[in-house]
Amino acid sequence: MNIWKSVVGKLWITIILLVAFVITFLGLFLLVYIDVNFDKNSQEIKWLFVYTGIIGFLLTTFFAFFLFTKITQPLLQLKKAAYSITVGEYKTRVEIRSSDEIGQLASRFNLMAEKLEQTIRDLNHEKEQLGSILRSMTDVVITFDAHGTILLANPQGEKLIQHWAAISWEKGSEMIASKHIPEPLQSLFQTVVSNNEELTSKLYVLNDVWSVVITPLYAQDMVRGAVAVLRNVTEEDRLEKLRKDFVANVSHELRTPLSMLQGYSEALLDDIAGSIDERKELAQIILDESLRMSRLVKDLLDLAKMEAGHIEMNCDRVNITTLLERVIRKFSTLSNEHHGVTIKQNIAKEGLWIECGDEDRLEQVLTNLLDNGLRHTPKGAFIFIRAHYTVNQDGIRVEIEDQGEGIPTEDLPYIFERFYKADKARTRNSTGGTGLGLSIVKNIVQSHEGTIEAKSIVGKGTTFSFVIPCHRLSE
Repeated sequence: MNIWKSVVGKLWITIILLVAFVITFLGLFLLVYIDVNFDKNSQEIKWLFVYTGIIGFLLTTFFAFFLFTKITQPLLQLKKAAYSITVGEYKTRVEIRSSDEIGQLASRFNLMAEKLEQTIRDLNHEKEQLGSILRSMTDVVITFDAHGTILLANPQGEKLIQHWAAISWEKGSEMIASKHIPEPLQSLFQTVVSNNEELTSKLYVLNDVWSVVITPLYAQDMVRGAVAVLRNVTEEDRLEKLRKDFVANVSHELRTPLSMLQGYSEALLDDIAGSIDERKELAQIILDESLRMSRLVKDLLDLAKMEAGHIEMNCDRVNITTLLERVIRKFSTLSNEHHGVTIKQNIAKEGLWIECGDEDRLEQVLTNLLDNGLRHTPKGAFIFIRAHYTVNQDGIRVEIEDQGEGIPTEDLPYIFERFYKADKARTRNSTGGTGLGLSIVKNIVQSHEGTIEAKSIVGKGTTFSFVIPCHRLSE
């Protein structure tokens, strides 16, 4: 139907223009003919044809202008609409005034503008989603161009860039430009761009360990940059090191007594011991090493239960003063005879009571700390034990101070780890414990909702102090 309307409209315009052209042509022809063949008495007819020619010319001009306007006006609107879209006004549409080719062009233009607007809307939506994902990521994401200039970074990336920019690197004391690739990533970035392949590595920056994955970005089979994803794996790296150390230490602790058990057992079987006393001595060594392995296994099992939250607590009202006096009596004779160390005490005269505590576990804490102090305190020195209520009377503070060699500052944060060894001055000797004592102490104190800490000065000694709350433990 629209096609027929278009054809009829064009036909009428053509007929009108043809008639106007014919009238104008006939008028001019008759005017010339009359001017040649008629005399002056025929002036009236002459002027009639002049008027007819003028009217035909005006009609032709009018319809020509009308046709020109009908064609150019929609094209000008299309031009204006196209410019509006180029400046970002994607909702611009063209008014459709006819059903001819111009109208169809306007319809197609509107359809194109609608699809373009939908595409831009989808792209913005995806961009917002990508931005939200990058902002919510805990990993660091940084994008570089082919020259190493930073193009994009999520908030974590911006913080890391600022942190690394404030560091003075070996190349000089000047800070690295915040828009250029950070110093730790430069060699990795160059490798990725040169080899055109993904690279995974680890970076050690100051005290932090970073896992890095750098992937090249392509444009028409050419590398146009790279994206780096970094994750702080300092804690994971530390735990992995502790795990390896734990396995190594357990193997060492078990290998030594097992070797001695095997050696002395073979000695007994081969009748190397010539007398009964020698055989008894070998048997005693076998028994001691068996007990040592038994203690190690028991401590490992206890520690595993504590760290899993399965520690068994027999809570009751406990007099800390009485408990301390009993433990001090147990160690006083041993310290004087075998170590030459004197234990001094400063315990509040009034009874120090806690409403809920496991007396056996608390005795284990005091025993481990005192045994640790005796093994690291030289002969003729002192061990001081102090106990009193805290300032606000809601807990009991116990301090055990030795005069040993002390613990280096860098080792203090790790002394409660399983099998962690500080400097040689505090390394266990052959008659020492299993290396799990401080870990067990920490877990027992925490199971009583208490806190424990250590302070040390190298060459002067170490002080272990813990606080146990007086109130009943939370369920």
